Amino acid sequence: MRPVLLDRRSSQAGYTLIELLVSTAIMVTVTGAIFSLMNPAQGNAQTQPEVADMQQRMRVGNETLFKELMMAGAGPYQGSVTGSLVRYFAPILPRRIGRLNPDLPTTFKDDAITLSYIPNSYSQTTISSAMPNVSAELKVTNQSNCPADAGGLCGFTQGMDVIIFDTSGNFDMFTITEVQDAAAHLQHRGQDLSKPYDIGASVTQIVSNTFYLNRQTNQLMRYNGGTNDVPLVDNVVDLKFQYFGDPNPPLAPQPLIGSGEENCLYDALGNPKPLPTLNPDEGSLAMLPGAMLVDGPMCGGGSNQYDADLLRIRKVRVTMRVQAADPSLRGADTALFKNPGTSRGGQKFVPDYSISFEVSPRNLNLTR
Repeated sequence: MRPVLLDRRSSQAGYTLIELLVSTAIMVTVTGAIFSLMNPAQGNAQTQPEVADMQQRMRVGNETLFKELMMAGAGPYQGSVTGSLVRYFAPILPRRIGRLNPDLPTTFKDDAITLSYIPNSYSQTTISSAMPNVSAELKVTNQSNCPADAGGLCGFTQGMDVIIFDTSGNFDMFTITEVQDAAAHLQHRGQDLSKPYDIGASVTQIVSNTFYLNRQTNQLMRYNGGTNDVPLVDNVVDLKFQYFGDPNPPLAPQPLIGSGEENCLYDALGNPKPLPTLNPDEGSLAMLPGAMLVDGPMCGGGSNQYDADLLRIRKVRVTMRVQAADPSLRGADTALFKNPGTSRGGQKFVPDYSISFEVSPRNLNLTR
């Protein structure tokens, strides 16, 4: 009986230690291979949503700037004064203007731009009486073609942003505080106007926005010239505007002949002041470096002065750069990342996304 028992026990013996070690090694190898295949998939799962978000933010920023640049310079289309605003003042300024923290007229910023245009509005008129002083209310002319449903003074309402400008290159923007329909008066608030305007100066609704990069918060901002200063796009790490213009000196704005008034382009007798003819280096246009846009001669008055060369602008190049919001998806390479992050593996890299485009505002090129 004893030999039989030993044989039975021998047939029921388990794995040897060597077999267990070999099987464990095989299992670890297979498991490691599986995880090595899964790790890139995990990296893609993290990076792809971030890439899509960056593209969406870039699209919003680019489309906003493109549309505003295309509208820049659109002027009145009814009344005695019509046509592009560039005939009367510079509708593109490389700085911030408005009631909150405006830049000095001699400031040039390559990451800020102010764009002005007249919207599709019936609120376009002229003043009917010369202003006695710079803070006076405005007596305006009732427009004969104003539709009945536009309101008393052709749609001018309290709180509306408007601009007053003349043919000499002066302009001022303000907000209407009261409309007196019967007396055809407009009252305004804010800074005093830069000059007392004469009969015939245009008064019209205006859209004027400053777009700039807030480098502390990495946000593309929009300021409407009043109290509204809001972010448009997050995680914007670079923004640059470059300007190209007509090589020939501008011919407008020109004071009325015989008025004895001079401006940045004409003397009191109506003779053109000497401005250089530039060499074209961008097709038929000339590059306008920042130093050229602040060295004078200066047009306009007060805080709304602007360099005469700003009247040359015919094309703007915009360069914008956005980054991944999550620092763990940004590496240490400063060529790929404006703000380096903590990522150490290429499978979790999302490099900064840059794009450059050019816009030739149609309203500025009507004079060419």
